[in-house]
Amino acid sequence: MATRAVRRFAGAVGGVVAAAAALAIGYLIAAVTGGPWPVDAVGVQVIDMSPGPVKDWAVRELGTNDRPLLRLGICVVLAVVAGIAGFIASRGSRRSKVIAVGIAAGLGLVGLAFAIFSRSAASGVVDRVLPSIVTLVVAVAGMFLVTRAFHPVLESPTPREKEQPDGFDRRRFLVAVSALAVAGAAGWTATKVLPVRAGAALRDKFLVPVPTDPAAAVPAGVQVDVPGISNFVTPNPKFYRVDTLLEVPRTDPDKWELRIHGMVDKELRLSLADLVERRLIERDITLTCVSNEVGGPYVGNARWIGVPIADLLSEAGVRTGADAVKSTSVDGLTIGTPLAALTDGRDAILAVAMNGEPLPFEHGFPVRMVVPGLYGYVSATKWIVDFEVTRFQDFKAYWTDRGWAVEAPIKTASRIEVPKGFATLKAGPVVAAGVAWAQRRGIRKVEVRVDEGEWQPAKLAAENTIDTWRQWTFRWNATPGMHRLTVRATDGAGELQTSDLAAPRPNGSSGLHDVVFSVDA
Repeated sequence: MATRAVRRFAGAVGGVVAAAAALAIGYLIAAVTGGPWPVDAVGVQVIDMSPGPVKDWAVRELGTNDRPLLRLGICVVLAVVAGIAGFIASRGSRRSKVIAVGIAAGLGLVGLAFAIFSRSAASGVVDRVLPSIVTLVVAVAGMFLVTRAFHPVLESPTPREKEQPDGFDRRRFLVAVSALAVAGAAGWTATKVLPVRAGAALRDKFLVPVPTDPAAAVPAGVQVDVPGISNFVTPNPKFYRVDTLLEVPRTDPDKWELRIHGMVDKELRLSLADLVERRLIERDITLTCVSNEVGGPYVGNARWIGVPIADLLSEAGVRTGADAVKSTSVDGLTIGTPLAALTDGRDAILAVAMNGEPLPFEHGFPVRMVVPGLYGYVSATKWIVDFEVTRFQDFKAYWTDRGWAVEAPIKTASRIEVPKGFATLKAGPVVAAGVAWAQRRGIRKVEVRVDEGEWQPAKLAAENTIDTWRQWTFRWNATPGMHRLTVRATDGAGELQTSDLAAPRPNGSSGLHDVVFSVDA
């Protein structure tokens, strides 16, 4: 005869398995339809509602692990609640079973509500809610199957109940849990195959166009020969990603459309084919995230192909009084960009290719904005679908509504990449190396200080353009002991990088990067 503890434990396990199966099958439906997985719908709302300091901490301390950890946290909470529901169901009474199924239904309805009201890349109402509806149905059905394995211990049991005098139908429980586990595993496995294939098929639809105005050849000597330094061109898989979505949108390029409207003389609606028929330029541009701490990783350099935004604005005809563009991504996130930065001659583009490939999904496929000289939160809209010419006084963008500055030109910055902090080196000749950037101004000089000594000039690698980062090296005869290297840069206008410490919020970090390391005799 099973003890009460075993029965309660089985109920909790059954509840968790039912919830897991529902989430796995819901994830499969989300992958197929492009709608939000309930976990992601909740997660996006958590991101949107989190106080600014919490977001800043997550980006700083967790980096790109913030999304999987948020997902994991939500799933753990759901598992705990589902386990409690199964525990309650194990009592076997009609009332306890109704409560357990009701909890499962409640969790599903919460996911459905978040799916309806959260930002999503889903193109229609059905796609938006279908994953949550399926998750709700499977959760309720799964919990119902689990509850059927339990019944009260009765004085006058039925013949079948006499076979389980402890109120626990082991066979029914094992059949139910096994069926749910198999269904969930199958759904989860399918999500690892179908979206990958479907995504590859979507990107394969788009052939990288030949630019009308190709980029100039990269000068020899832009890449220094020092192990451990970044590649001058950041490979796509290593390019930093900072955004607010848990699941990357996968837009069909044949269905993509951009609307250009607002304070313009002529509204434009462009398909991807319409867009790439226009003049295309190819440029090397370094992007920087405003969340980048001093010496941080959120900066990368790539070769982009795209349509000059100034050309599109000229075609639409900008009306007097406009000073901003509000761009919107497929999930509804908005970004505000100064109109002047899009029309002052810099290579601001709607990019369709990155390092010779269609944009990766993570970086905005099929179309994103790239504007040299501005931090990404005011310029680098990914998965863009709407482009409204307007005035700053008439709207608040997603990030500026959360305490970030309206305008954010990139600050001069530099980073030591070799040696790494707390490394151990051998005494004698040592080569330090790193990168510096000041988009739209370029880098004129980099200096390095050993401990508290005088600033000494570093050797600059060749410059590609003022819109790309620049590598540097510094040779030093290292002596035994603990040492600190500090770096600073001077931009092309002669402005020295500030040593004043500032956090990323509200308009980018500042200060000098340093590393501490030891030198053995």
